[in-house]
Amino acid sequence: MTKDGILLFAHGARDPAWAQPFEATERALRARAQAQGAEVALAFLEFMSPTLLEAGAQLAAQGCTQVTVVPLFLGAGGHVRKDLPRLMAEMAEHHPDVQWRLSAAVGETDILIQALSEAAWSLAHPS
Repeated sequence: MTKDGILLFAHGARDPAWAQPFEATERALRARAQAQGAEVALAFLEFMSPTLLEAGAQLAAQGCTQVTVVPLFLGAGGHVRKDLPRLMAEMAEHHPDVQWRLSAAVGETDILIQALSEAAWSLAHPS
């Protein structure tokens, strides 16, 4: 039997308030995912915890056998193209029974590009 996990991956910052939109995203996604029997975790590259490796271990311990890593980045820069694949290989080494899959960065999806456009328009032209 397979169990899905979604691992949200953000950069991290020294200011704890920076993480609030990402934590809100995690809560909203968890409410949706748990109805489907999936688990959700949020991880950070630096400055904040948990790390990707820690959050991946948590999902593996919860019985996830397929985990999609979703980069919460506006574009696929060096962290997504270089750091993330290295970290995912390390997770695969530590948890070989889990299938780890990397999605596109959210900022490269049509739905987020449209949402950013709408938000920018609303900010520039408040009613």
